[in-house]
Amino acid sequence: MSELSYILLFTFLGSVGSLIGGLILISHEKIALKISHFLAAFAAGTLLGTAFFDLLPEAAHEAEGTEVNIFFWALMGLLAFFFIERFIHWFHHHEEQHEHEKEIKSTVPLIIISDTVHNFIDGVVIAATFMVSIPLGIVTALAVIAHELPQEIGDFGLLLHKKMKKGKIILVNILSALFALLGAVLTYAAGNILEPYIPVFLAITAGFFIYIASSDLIPEIHYERRKGYAIIESSLLILGVIAVWISTSFLGHST
Repeated sequence: MSELSYILLFTFLGSVGSLIGGLILISHEKIALKISHFLAAFAAGTLLGTAFFDLLPEAAHEAEGTEVNIFFWALMGLLAFFFIERFIHWFHHHEEQHEHEKEIKSTVPLIIISDTVHNFIDGVVIAATFMVSIPLGIVTALAVIAHELPQEIGDFGLLLHKKMKKGKIILVNILSALFALLGAVLTYAAGNILEPYIPVFLAITAGFFIYIASSDLIPEIHYERRKGYAIIESSLLILGVIAVWISTSFLGHST
C-alpha cells in the first residue's frame, strides 16, 4: 500500500470509529452510557502512552541537529487546547446567562462546529504522522480512534438532550467526520512544505493528547464514586498505556 492509501484508510477508520459510539448511544442509550466511562478510561491511557512512548520520542528524533525545543512546543500544544476549551466554555456560559431562552438553538451549532474542527485536526494529525513513518501513523490513528469513541457518545448524547432528531444527528456527524479526510488530504498535499515543521507538529500533537487525557478524560475516573467501577476504570487506563507501549515496541522493530 502507498503512503496515501494508509492515510486515507486509517483516517476513514478513525471517522467511522468516531460514529460507532454515537450510533450505539442512539440504539442502546443505557448500555452506551455505561460503556462510555470505560472507553474514556482506556482512551486516556492510549493518549498518554502515545504522547510519551511515540510522539515525543519521534519528535526528539526528528529534531536532532535542529534548534527545535520539542518540550516547548508540547507545552504550547497543551496550552492551546486549554485556551480553545476555555473559549468554548466561556461562550456557552455567556449565552446561558444572557440568552437562556435561546440556549438550545445556539449551543447545537457550537457543538457541531467544535466537533468538525476536532475531526479536521484528527485528519491532519493522522496524515502528518504517517508522513514520518507508517508504524507511527498506525499507533497515532488507533489512539485517535480510542478517544473519539467516548467523545462522540458524549456529543451524540448532548445533541439528543438538545432535542435534535436522531436522523439529523447521524447526518450532521457523517458530514462532520468527512472533515477528517479533508484535513488528511490537505496535509498530504502540503508534502515538502510541512516536512521541516514535523518535529514541532509532533510535539504539539503530544501536548494535545496529554491535555485531552489529563483534563477531559481522567477527571471522569475521579468523579466515579463506586469502588468497583473506579478500580476497573483505573485498570483500563493502565491497560491503555501498556497497549500502546507493546504496540510501539512491536511496530518499532518492524521499521
